[in-house]
Amino acid sequence: MNTEPDMETKQSSKSIDKLVTYGSHFFSALLSPMLMPTYGVFLVLWCSFLNANPIGDRVGALIVVFGITCILPIVFIALLHNFKVIKDKRLDERSERSIPYVFAVLCYVAAYFYLNHIHAPQWFSAFVAGGALACVVSFVVNLKWKISAHMAGIAGIVALLFELHSPSNRLEAFDLSWILWITILLAGVLGSARMVLGRHTLGQVLAGAVNGLVCVKLAMLVLG
Repeated sequence: MNTEPDMETKQSSKSIDKLVTYGSHFFSALLSPMLMPTYGVFLVLWCSFLNANPIGDRVGALIVVFGITCILPIVFIALLHNFKVIKDKRLDERSERSIPYVFAVLCYVAAYFYLNHIHAPQWFSAFVAGGALACVVSFVVNLKWKISAHMAGIAGIVALLFELHSPSNRLEAFDLSWILWITILLAGVLGSARMVLGRHTLGQVLAGAVNGLVCVKLAMLVLG
């Protein structure tokens, strides 16, 4: 009996599995929760009426927020790993996420005060405050159950885009509907990637998405 087709099928299946795994790692890194504040600030400064501000001011604000909400947490997690407080920098274990969550909240609060210091509009600062609130919720939930920080991050971006695109707010500098739909699509891809990698269940992915969406929407409604 000729088993060549079976071997080819198995090899093809393995290749597809590898491709899906690599793709899942790629999207998990590209859409890391530590990058979401930077993406959000970029969208606000380049896609809302705030794009009328000098580019030097906008780039400066983007760099500061990136440093506070991305570089500092990365350095902090590396130090925790170096001193063996955590075993894995990816924080796959629920028990290892509590301290980084607390530090993330502090970083979000620092970014919030920075935006207030440069006299950013309240709705802009409220986006970052919503991120801080989502981190607090994630920290509390994490004490008993693992929740997806990745999905909380990208859902917060979706909530921000809804606010920018809303006709009643008149915040967008141009039609953001296509960016909104692409972000929603990326949220679906990211959620699938987290499950493919075995990092989260469907329930944890959905809970993370609801967390980010509600917290950012609530913060922008109350503080904006």
